[in-house]
Amino acid sequence: MMKKVEVLIVEDDLRIIDINRRFVSKVEGFEVIATATNGAEAKEMLAYTKPHLVLLDVYLPDMLGSELVWHIRQHHRDVDIIMITAAKEIEMVQEALRGGVFDYIVKPLVFERFRERLESYREHLLRTRELGEIDQEAIDRILMRNLAVGKPREALLPKGIDLLTLEKVLDAIKQTKDTGVSAEEISKEIGTSRTTARRYLEYLVVEKKARADLIYGTVGRPERKYRYVASS
Repeated sequence: MMKKVEVLIVEDDLRIIDINRRFVSKVEGFEVIATATNGAEAKEMLAYTKPHLVLLDVYLPDMLGSELVWHIRQHHRDVDIIMITAAKEIEMVQEALRGGVFDYIVKPLVFERFRERLESYREHLLRTRELGEIDQEAIDRILMRNLAVGKPREALLPKGIDLLTLEKVLDAIKQTKDTGVSAEEISKEIGTSRTTARRYLEYLVVEKKARADLIYGTVGRPERKYRYVASS
């Protein structure tokens, strides 16, 4: 099990640093370990703290964030970068992408988008760390991951799975904690058929956001109980 993803925030606006810090604290599995308000401080913090991830602004008092990107690539190759900036110039975006940034988020920062990007990064980090030698299919998945960024979540769901219903099922199963819940109980909770509830619950199992256990009663067939699986 991986420890928390350690984050360095590089931003010259203290108010934005505070916002970013609070946002990171709300995403499970992440922890801010240091902040820096300029490029020189960032270089010191990088050497001292060795974070997994840098949240980086483009416009710093003493240098452009893109310059720091190349410093990181030269001296801290195992550190990943997500740009969070108001800079929308295509040249800036291209330079960041050439430097291998994981993502590029334009301000103002919206928490839901921020959370999805961080969770996407953590999934990528866990997936690539688990791999040793990889085949072409795995390489394609890694290289093509950015095609999903910015797409509506509905576009990424399989046929027959509606985002709104899925979120209702997920919220309902979270409320049960360790006791578990059956498809019939979920169907009553959210107002759908048992078959529909079962379909969404099984989808959550496939996505590893839930697990299903067979519960044997005193009479009748065993019942599948679903429990929420928190991200680790």
